[in-house]
Amino acid sequence: MSGRHSKHDLETTPDDKLLRKLEAKWEDSPTRVLRWHKGLDVRGLDCNSAPGWDGDKDDGGALVAAHAEELSELQERLFADGRSGGSRSVLLVLQGLDTSGKGGIVRHVVGLVDPQGVQHRAFGVPTAEEASHGYLWRIRNALPRPGYIGVFDRSHYEQVLVVRVEGLEPEETWRAHYDEINAFEAEVAAAGTTIVKVALIVSKDEQKARLTERLERPDKYWKYNPGDLTTRARFGDYLDAYQELFEKTSTDVAPWHVVPADKKWYSRLAVTELLLGALRSLDLGWPPADFDVEEQQRLLAET
Repeated sequence: MSGRHSKHDLETTPDDKLLRKLEAKWEDSPTRVLRWHKGLDVRGLDCNSAPGWDGDKDDGGALVAAHAEELSELQERLFADGRSGGSRSVLLVLQGLDTSGKGGIVRHVVGLVDPQGVQHRAFGVPTAEEASHGYLWRIRNALPRPGYIGVFDRSHYEQVLVVRVEGLEPEETWRAHYDEINAFEAEVAAAGTTIVKVALIVSKDEQKARLTERLERPDKYWKYNPGDLTTRARFGDYLDAYQELFEKTSTDVAPWHVVPADKKWYSRLAVTELLLGALRSLDLGWPPADFDVEEQQRLLAET
């Protein structure tokens, strides 16, 4: 049984009608609209656009709020399934340049569900121990357990982004990672993990505005890293690296979704819908009791 309409089976309320009206503002499924396809040029992407969405910012925020209850329920079903011996999990991979909004996605989208069912990992520069192993070692160790939503803030894709652009490995070495990553993700998917890969693409102008804000507000100084300017100087090189990344690693079991990120409200809406779609696709019901319910009711009544 799917949980999509489980709370509204008996009647249609005004809230239901509003939800359907908001959902109708998607001209097509966001999963299809945002999925990378051959011919999509990341350099030509309008980062201030809202692909597939026929509403405004307020509509987008309203739909996120309206879907929060279903998102939470489906996450709980996933958690219950894992606690009952199930093998399913979901992995949300967030990639994006500095200021693209990955942290905001974690707070405003992943924050809609029960944190006890979330495994979050932010991947920075490898530690000495991590560097002593292959690059996938720390990724494997961070994969979500059955019943959990895993969130990667940056990921194994740094090996074909930062490593490539910064020249940290010979070209023949980092190019071999594409096939390794595809094989790894196919293995992860076969083991029961639904992979949702999201690339948040911010424009160079918007990135400058967000970095400027960090320098103008004392409460945001901690977010600023002088090294961001070095990365910014290679903005075009990173877009080229993303382009090839999409071409080489968007697969049937782990497709890429390219999300314009200049409008924070849109990127949060889009990722909410992508995560919700992944949870709906599992079509999980509530696990049955592994005890005699009537007997336990009787015993409880006697206490």
